[in-house]
Amino acid sequence: MQELGLYNPSNGIAAIGFQDVSRVNYNLSETELYEEAIRNREGDLTADGALRAVTGQHTGRSPKDKFIVRDDTTEDVIWWDNNRPMSSERFEILHQDMLAHAAGKTLYVQDLIGGADPENALPTRVVTELAWHALFIRNLLIRPSRASLETFVQKLTIINLPSFRADPARHGCRTETVIACDLTRGIVLIGGTSYAGENKKSVFTVLNYLLPSKHVMPMHCSANVGPGGDAAVFFGLSGTGKTTLSADPSRTLIGDDEHGWGENGIFNFEGGCYAKAIRLSAEAEPEIYAATRRFGTVLENVVLDENRVPDFDDASLTENTRSAYPLHFIPNASATGIAPHPKTIIMLTADAFGVMPPIARLTPEQAMYHFLSGYTAKVAGTEKGVTEPEATFSTCFGAPFMPRHPAEYGNLLRDLIDRHGVDCWLVNTGWTGGAYGVGRRMPIKATRALLTAALTGDLRTAQFRTDPNFGFAVPVAVEGVDTAILDPRSTWADGAAYDQQAKKLVSMFIANFEKFEDHVDSRVRDAAPVLLNAAE
Repeated sequence: MQELGLYNPSNGIAAIGFQDVSRVNYNLSETELYEEAIRNREGDLTADGALRAVTGQHTGRSPKDKFIVRDDTTEDVIWWDNNRPMSSERFEILHQDMLAHAAGKTLYVQDLIGGADPENALPTRVVTELAWHALFIRNLLIRPSRASLETFVQKLTIINLPSFRADPARHGCRTETVIACDLTRGIVLIGGTSYAGENKKSVFTVLNYLLPSKHVMPMHCSANVGPGGDAAVFFGLSGTGKTTLSADPSRTLIGDDEHGWGENGIFNFEGGCYAKAIRLSAEAEPEIYAATRRFGTVLENVVLDENRVPDFDDASLTENTRSAYPLHFIPNASATGIAPHPKTIIMLTADAFGVMPPIARLTPEQAMYHFLSGYTAKVAGTEKGVTEPEATFSTCFGAPFMPRHPAEYGNLLRDLIDRHGVDCWLVNTGWTGGAYGVGRRMPIKATRALLTAALTGDLRTAQFRTDPNFGFAVPVAVEGVDTAILDPRSTWADGAAYDQQAKKLVSMFIANFEKFEDHVDSRVRDAAPVLLNAAE
């Protein structure tokens, strides 16, 4: 076996079970990984010098093919209603079969860190057969110093072999695609998919399992911090504006997707960004757009024209086109990935029903309720068969990555909010004046003005009313914002139609929360929205 690159000689690839590999490339640089990827015909260079890769049939995550080993350690810890179990015996068969599959291949190893806080960092080794996957994860995680690579010892090992095809009968999985996590041993096996996002989300899943036992809250969120150290966290599902709204030139970006909140404040899990690229423009998101034109960036499933210029409006391969780049490609990004305890939490929702106000203040109990609900809405045309607004509830704003029961994360969040006196706001970036198809999208200018008022603390002194449906506090007037937009019912031409739509959405919230009622206390249950009679 030929071994090249810088690594710990006592922790080579043989130490994790690989034997008959042809060649191993440890911790190659961006330039070296570019050369390997082009030589292997894994991707193309764009006109601006980024590396473009196409992932084939898998253009997104495969959540139904993700499994967690069920053993004595995980039996009473994992939220099995949301996570598929795999036996230790089947996992080990899969493990050995993947090690054997690597025989004769060239592999790429990257030794990296998940978590900017040294006390909670997760040293991670990623082994893959694709050079562009190695470049991707090198962009997304935190790079240790070159000197420390000589003594690097991982706590998590990810083995990703896209050419491997799982056997459901032999391996206890569902299809030829598999993502199997042995949380006790710290091993993740990925096979049958070239979608690079499985690598980063595997690290997130493991941190979501490990950190709560240390009283650290893992969060699917973006984060930034103001000049005075006033940090803010932005929770939100895809399409709610999490990345866009946290990219504020007047504030330092901590990260755009995954963070922890512990004794010392908040910290980024990652060292890069994995931004959606569909319909990306220099006008709307100049910093992200600029990052797509740099050497070292990986463009995933982005269509190139005849001159190799990315066409970000072309969704012929997938709507889920992506750009992966190191955080330092963003001019105002944090160099440390660490910030103080947040002063503000923003929960973003894109309400396509046109019911929710553009901003509302939440009590700690309401914050826990909406965190567990994780509400947003799909609009007509985004998916086949969706002809009207459709509610989506993804608990903790990231259910696919939550190994533990949501109430455990919710209680952690509420305790942290209480302890540090954090202001919590629900921000609707969706529709006003009617549901999708009738109303209009919430003006981005108004959203930014409301966010600024919330982040600076100016909104605390506003006059508030109580929303009759959801019970949260809504400002009556905010400087620079059209007062009418703050009362969603008044923006509808037909008030009775608004009441019916509100009743429909409240019913969805109540039905969705039934599964959590036995896991939360009466104060959180009382924070639920209330069905009102039309006469009321």
